[in-house]
Amino acid sequence: MSRIVYLNDRLVPEEQARVSVFDHGLLYGDGVFEGMRAYSGRVFRMQAHLDRLWDSARAIALEIPIGKEALAHAVDETLAANQLPDGYVRLVITRGAGTLGLDPARTKNPQVIIIADTISLYPRELYDRGLRIVTAATQRSHPATLSPRIKSLNYLNNIMAKLEGQQAGCVEALMLNHKGEVAECTADNVFAVRRGIVLTPPPDAGILEGITRGAVMDLAKTAGIDCREATLTRHDLYTADEMFITGTAAEVVPVVEIDGRKIGDGIPGPITKRLAADFHAHVRGG
Repeated sequence: MSRIVYLNDRLVPEEQARVSVFDHGLLYGDGVFEGMRAYSGRVFRMQAHLDRLWDSARAIALEIPIGKEALAHAVDETLAANQLPDGYVRLVITRGAGTLGLDPARTKNPQVIIIADTISLYPRELYDRGLRIVTAATQRSHPATLSPRIKSLNYLNNIMAKLEGQQAGCVEALMLNHKGEVAECTADNVFAVRRGIVLTPPPDAGILEGITRGAVMDLAKTAGIDCREATLTRHDLYTADEMFITGTAAEVVPVVEIDGRKIGDGIPGPITKRLAADFHAHVRGG
């Protein structure tokens, strides 16, 4: 079925949703994006996503040519046009068409693109059995080169790590930062459970502060589970009792093996299952 895409100021069939080959989003990855989930007709934490989008755009001196309220309305319109009460939204802002050169001052007409579709990042059985992952040799980009808090269109660093995971027979891979500390997976945040305490790398480890990550931390605290930001090494993961990853598309997924080492008992642990269930109830019940 042909999808309906929001492009700049209108809804169009996907085959008519075209941007210039001179757009700097295509030529140089010059732009920002957000991925959002809709549950029962409502986008989960839309305001937090839009705030992060605006922060990313300001950080790269990109002017978004539409207000937050209007963009939120456009997202809802796009979901409705595609008859998707439950779905995934990709919101993209590009620098716009320019010349064959890096100069952003020579671009014009930033593009606003909203794509709504269904998504299934991992097979259902992996949510029940857990993931096997490996550590990628590709490091997370140094935070001094580009802040990891900017959700830019340039994801080559993550893609190369993803390829390493796939070549090792895994659907996901762990990325370390320039200090050899745990940062995040290629598209998801990392959590470890040690002696009943839920731990996740802090922002200065070079992570993107995920919206789902924040929701899970809130749910842990509500459930009376000690949840902290802490610097983690691979040793901390190898010796963890439980491990899981979180992301907008992934939601909450248990990890049962890393680099050939079994995590805990090799099955999803009780805290992971509790938080996954609480997240499921939270997004569908308010």
